[in-house]
Amino acid sequence: MRTVYVNGEYLPENEAKISIFDRGFLMADGVYEVTSVLDGKLIDFDGHAARLERSLGELDMASPVTAEELLAIHRELVARNGIDEGMVYLQITRGAPGDRDFVFPDPEETPSSIVLFTQDKPGLADNPVAKKGIRIISIDDIRWGRRDIKTVQLLYPSMGKMMARKAGADDAWMVEDGFVTEGTSNNAYIVKGNRIITRGLSNDILHGITRAAVLRFAREAQMEVEERNFTIEEAREADEAFVTSASTFVMPVVEIDGTPLGGGVPGRVAPRLREIYLEESRKAAI
Repeated sequence: MRTVYVNGEYLPENEAKISIFDRGFLMADGVYEVTSVLDGKLIDFDGHAARLERSLGELDMASPVTAEELLAIHRELVARNGIDEGMVYLQITRGAPGDRDFVFPDPEETPSSIVLFTQDKPGLADNPVAKKGIRIISIDDIRWGRRDIKTVQLLYPSMGKMMARKAGADDAWMVEDGFVTEGTSNNAYIVKGNRIITRGLSNDILHGITRAAVLRFAREAQMEVEERNFTIEEAREADEAFVTSASTFVMPVVEIDGTPLGGGVPGRVAPRLREIYLEESRKAAI
């Protein structure tokens, strides 16, 4: 049984409780982060902590812990649960004011709630799916306009994954005004020659921590990076494609809406970036 963290306490998971009046439960009024663990160490923790601070600031929500305390909690949970490869999930909500109300509660009277738990994922780095790639479909992007804030409003991304499953695919890319925004839980890329193309940062997409690292490594490896919008039609004509996220690192895409890319097998760019990312991230893990 896992040990989890809830509002200052380390508890067995079956003893963890949050109020039914918590605004995260009632209104999805909360933010989250997922930090990967490799070799018992945290990957890109500083980036996740910085994005968490930004998300909280955009929602005018207070953090119940300092950055130093947050790191200590992550490490303690990894140690207590014996995680070698896996993830640490963190969620902060606006708390439980005592009754349901659309108006934000006074943060002095209603402190934010914080929950963390681990997920054990042996073989995370050597995921066999990365060797064969994934198939995606395209769906309309009908989410709210602030996708740059990592909120717990994940119903439509979940629906998107179910649409993909029903279509016999693995995941979905969302399309708005004719252009790909991002995947249901990842950033999206296409490759033409030695040029990596991905949508630029804005309120339209999540500012991926893995995205930032992968693009940095790509430039250091003398790969050309172009941050611009691209259509799903352009994606189907690309040499290859891939997605990035904290839980999948770099994952090749071998089919889009039934159209195979590169003969239906991973190309050379995505596997190489995955290799570089894992190597460099392990060196910098804390």
